[in-house]
Amino acid sequence: MEPTIRDKNFIVETNIKREGLKYLDIEECDEMLLYGVKLIDGRYRRLPEDIAKSVNECVDEMHDRTAGGRVRFITNSPYIAIHAEMVSVLKMNHFAITGSVGMDLYSGTRYYGTFVPPFGVDTVFESVIDLDGGEREYTINLPLYSGVKRLFVGIKEGCTLKSPSLYRLDKPVVYYGSSITQGGCASRPGVAYQAILTRELHIDHINMGFSGGARGEDPIIDYVAGLEMSAFVSDYDHNAPTVDHLRATHEKLYRAVRKNHPEIPILFLTRPKYHLDANEKLRLEIVKETYEKALSEGDSNVYFIPGPELLNEQVRECCLVDNTHPTDAGFVSMAYSILPTLKKMLNL
Repeated sequence: MEPTIRDKNFIVETNIKREGLKYLDIEECDEMLLYGVKLIDGRYRRLPEDIAKSVNECVDEMHDRTAGGRVRFITNSPYIAIHAEMVSVLKMNHFAITGSVGMDLYSGTRYYGTFVPPFGVDTVFESVIDLDGGEREYTINLPLYSGVKRLFVGIKEGCTLKSPSLYRLDKPVVYYGSSITQGGCASRPGVAYQAILTRELHIDHINMGFSGGARGEDPIIDYVAGLEMSAFVSDYDHNAPTVDHLRATHEKLYRAVRKNHPEIPILFLTRPKYHLDANEKLRLEIVKETYEKALSEGDSNVYFIPGPELLNEQVRECCLVDNTHPTDAGFVSMAYSILPTLKKMLNL
């Protein structure tokens, strides 16, 4: 027997009924701008399928999960609804469904609510967030670990709909890394550390985090290095299968990015963890070596934040859900540890 839900705030509304509700396909609405993902062959992807397949099985599986995807627009509607047609739904026992499958809504840095999927979500879900009707610029953050093939945003008919403001920089910040980079295990997409930084600085970003798949192979190095970007964040540590593999590929990734982008700032991170074992300490030193070698060769536009420094002292024992993936406390700590360095890098 299903338990009775007595707290109305835990009830998930799935049959959306609002006066004047009108759904708009984000692909057909010029005022709604999409970032971080592209519609390719019937689903939203972070990179082309042929590239993903050439890298490894994890990148192939995760390339159409919409981590970092955002829809932005301005409206004065008294509610915003979504109708999402899913191509994949991933549920895990230590990852909130609101993060792996759900979406959330912000205006600037203010959080307005989460589009919560029902637990039995499979192919389609609808959700709505009621607002006060003031005209604002909104951002919908797409799911971190699930795939979307079509998205409709609902507003009240007759309300204003305008294009959002431009981001402060012409090009995005590109992040490459593991499941942590992808956003596991944030309770909702807007809590992933890149999403926080994007809101704080009003800049664009591309999430090239691939759960289990950040191994620095040549095809992904070539693809990532070829992206247009204002800065690059190398969050590549966890998924290298061995220390020797990390040593053989980490500097190689840096050099490929630097060759294609001689002027951009590059930030090196290691895993956000305070109590490191011997292997983890060795991996940190390998990443540090890439940084120090770049400096010694005259590259003054490189930066380094070791993983233990990403976790605020007051909350560091609350920052990991499984001694690997960050909790919300971990992601918030990461974001605000990185923020001063990223501002310096971008002259913001």
